[in-house]
Amino acid sequence: MKHALTALVLLASPAQAACYADYKAKQDDPLRLHYGVVEISEPCNRNNARSQLERRLDGTGWQLLNVVSVFDESGLDERRGSAGNFFLRF
Repeated sequence: MKHALTALVLLASPAQAACYADYKAKQDDPLRLHYGVVEISEPCNRNNARSQLERRLDGTGWQLLNVVSVFDESGLDERRGSAGNFFLRF
């Protein structure tokens, strides 16, 4: 009975939707810019995306300029071409 109740609770819990952010970053000397898309963990907001991106980009030579937006998987296809090699790279 206990196992059935646990399974029922798990099935009734809403699934967490994937969260993504698009961003702009730069390198200096020479100046290079890129636009990218990353998957981020919850909570799905710009402040959390900024924090995660700054850690991921640290040591790569790229500096985060800004988080453009956060979105779910429905926004991935429209951004894939613009992000190019930086689509889900970091």
